Amino acid sequence: MKHDIIEKIISLGAHKAGFVEVADIKFDSAFRKLCESNACGNYNRSWMCPPCMGEINALIAQAKAYKHALVYQKVDPLEDSYDFEGMMDAGKRMNDLTQKIRDTLGDEFGEHPLRLGAGGCRLCEKCAKITNEPCRYPDKAMSSLETFGVDVSALAALAGMKYINGQDTVTYFGAVFFGE
Repeated sequence: MKHDIIEKIISLGAHKAGFVEVADIKFDSAFRKLCESNACGNYNRSWMCPPCMGEINALIAQAKAYKHALVYQKVDPLEDSYDFEGMMDAGKRMNDLTQKIRDTLGDEFGEHPLRLGAGGCRLCEKCAKITNEPCRYPDKAMSSLETFGVDVSALAALAGMKYINGQDTVTYFGAVFFGE
């Protein structure tokens, strides 16, 4: 069954995928400081990013309540290492992949899986948080791995994947936590 799921995710556009035990995942509340620096521009501007998602230790505890995680990555080429537009486009493609995984394999992970993506939600061009409206797509919106304190570099290694996949590429990671 696991092999079939990995093959399906790769057929949907992932570069690699693998299963890990949540107990082996490294979590670190220090990632909240990274979010607070607002390097991505989403801090307090997205319902799915800090501080809107809640206190970091509660989010870590929520993720740790699951037993397993399916980790997947998408690797995209860039024109050069300064290709910010290419990075944003690749992030959108990663979000599209994550939604395809949800739509195609929605029942494979039981009830109430935790789906975490890369770099924030990106479903809407402009999050409803900016205009102080409720989330437009609460059933599809998704937080990032970092929002939940996941050390993505360590997660990549745990799943047998490279965190950096060569010059002039960008690599994004997503995961589905399941098995409460």
